[in-house]
Amino acid sequence: MTRSARKRIWGTVTALAAAVAAVVAVAPASAQAAGDGRVVRTDKGLVAGTVTDTVRTFGNIPFAAAPVGANRWRDPRPAAPWQGVRDATVPSPRCAQVEQLGQPGSQTEDCLYLTVTTPAGRAKPRPVMVWIHGGGFTAGAGADYDARRLATRDDAVVVTINYRLGVFGFFGLPGLPGSGAFGLADQQAALGWVRRNAAAFGGDAGNVTVFGESAGGLSVCAQLASPRAAGLFDKAIIQSGPCGLTTPAGQPGVFATLWRERAAVEQTGAQTAAALGCADVACLRALPVTALLPTHNTFATPAYGTAVLPVDPVVAQRTGRTHHVPTLVGSTHDEATLFTALTFPQPIPTQAYRQTLQALYAPRDVDPILARYPADGNGDVRDELARITTDQSWACTTADTRRQLGRHQRVSGYEFADATVPVLFPDLPPFPGGYRAYHASELLMLFDFPGVTLTPGQRRVSDYMVAAWGRFARTGDPGWRARVQSLAPGAIGATDFERDHHCGFWAQI
Repeated sequence: MTRSARKRIWGTVTALAAAVAAVVAVAPASAQAAGDGRVVRTDKGLVAGTVTDTVRTFGNIPFAAAPVGANRWRDPRPAAPWQGVRDATVPSPRCAQVEQLGQPGSQTEDCLYLTVTTPAGRAKPRPVMVWIHGGGFTAGAGADYDARRLATRDDAVVVTINYRLGVFGFFGLPGLPGSGAFGLADQQAALGWVRRNAAAFGGDAGNVTVFGESAGGLSVCAQLASPRAAGLFDKAIIQSGPCGLTTPAGQPGVFATLWRERAAVEQTGAQTAAALGCADVACLRALPVTALLPTHNTFATPAYGTAVLPVDPVVAQRTGRTHHVPTLVGSTHDEATLFTALTFPQPIPTQAYRQTLQALYAPRDVDPILARYPADGNGDVRDELARITTDQSWACTTADTRRQLGRHQRVSGYEFADATVPVLFPDLPPFPGGYRAYHASELLMLFDFPGVTLTPGQRRVSDYMVAAWGRFARTGDPGWRARVQSLAPGAIGATDFERDHHCGFWAQI
């Protein structure tokens, strides 16, 4: 029988199975008969993916039961087994979210799915890399990230996951078990699925790296601090998500870390419930998704003081109460250009520089900051504000994460510093000096995105980074000796990160 004939027969069988919902008893030997490994047996049933000459991709695989109805705001439940062969050629749906930064919205609560990308062909068990997407804990999806380059270049199994977001993932209410941490629990359910099923896709279930960017990086911080994550991963990569990331707290000179106490999240939840006309969680669970989405971005902060996250990750990091696994921690050189442009879309004249700083910092700190970051004379001080925020909130907290985790485990560092990287987000306002190595820009080096073209120099940086991430996943060592490796076209090498970002100065503010 020819290969094309076998494919036609297989297509007929799967179509018939879908039509009649019959049991299709496909043994492992039958999957071999398909000729290319497109059918894999998971612990819940068979999945049929997409196969090319170089890669196999399996999407829309459930790792937990749908968090709908009575399962809304509960820890994830096991997915039900299925009969027949599940179609894994379609992407996983986006979790419910509102449209923002050019990313589409969604009203789908049934979203606890993942995608597996693995090289074609058979080899010894491959390292497994589990990607947690960013998006401020309110947006994004695992399917946004095309992992074929990572999988094929690194000979790795790459798993991109979803988790509940915003009001569906981080809502809290007095008396509600799991308040403020449902999204983190979803991530753990996905990691558990990977441990159980990695081998079926050619992966080494004993060599799992969890990695993520922005909210995904912060999620890695949380998983490092979560007792429930013990044994779920062997290495970690934190990209632009330092555990101690700070933001203004609403009065000059006061900055707060991201994490919130459970009681604070529950109080916000009680206020939200009252505004929605609900006196209890049963009423809230009965509301349609559309009724909850207007409150979505109110719940953009995971809670600690929960079973999933008992301790503030900043405290856990400082006191060594984390999982002691090899960790790679990094950031981009100009993290805050993106956020500054979104906060201040119009130019800020030089004469308003002091006034702007006075709204953010204690009076005694304004003059030292002005002296350290003088206006450059271009008539728009948003670039100075971006440098200040990059250094204080992102770079120096990243250095703190490296230093504190490094007391107990092997830690490596990087900084992505390509000032000419393409801008991934649409319709951003002009920014003085350009966006440079903005927040999330390193993702273009690791994943493929539609419409993005890299220069030959950027492609070389991409190749270097993909190889480094893969080496780290295999061995726990990215391959450089520098404490922090700068990553930019024509300038890959050691950098004096803390001096460049004035971390000694910010330690005194």
